[in-house]
Amino acid sequence: MSVSLSRGLETAAERSPLVREALALAHELHLGDWRETGSGKVPFIDHPLAVGELLAEESFAEEVLATGLLHDALEYSFIRLAELRERFGVDVAAVVYAMTENTELEDYEMRKREVRGRVAAVGADAWMVFAADKLANVAVLREAYAIEGENVDEDLPVNLDRKIPVWEEDLEMLFKETDEDTPLVDRFADEMVALWGQRAAELRANR
Repeated sequence: MSVSLSRGLETAAERSPLVREALALAHELHLGDWRETGSGKVPFIDHPLAVGELLAEESFAEEVLATGLLHDALEYSFIRLAELRERFGVDVAAVVYAMTENTELEDYEMRKREVRGRVAAVGADAWMVFAADKLANVAVLREAYAIEGENVDEDLPVNLDRKIPVWEEDLEMLFKETDEDTPLVDRFADEMVALWGQRAAELRANR
């Protein structure tokens, strides 16, 4: 099922031409694409919408919402950095670029480490988009895990034993860079704790 716009994101799109353009472009770029959740596939656009919704809930500026909607654009579509910069400005393009994996790096952990370093260097807007991205991803995985248990590994491109430590390092970076009581980071941490609990219960039940 596709994610529908939250009231916050819908309102932001109504008020901001920048958010409205980013929303339209995200739909265009990801049309017909799908993401594997570990318990079936969902339209790819669901993820950028979820990230945008999380940022809208926290009332971030229009540039941050636009970045959240477009954060996967360079990595998963045909658009070029120059076009993003021209249409949405230097700040949006810089964060989207920071969050784009270098596909020339074959090692999964190395790719993630490089993105994490770039995001840390860019600044607060990048940290918040990054936190919303990770929060959305962990929440989806938790839903899949509740259905599939350890069998989620069968369909995911990276198994849990590699994915979870990377998320832990992402969380550590965010704790280091952000102030205490940063809602998106705290929610990301809560989702990670809940995932650990789910996995512990599953493994204990099946030992």
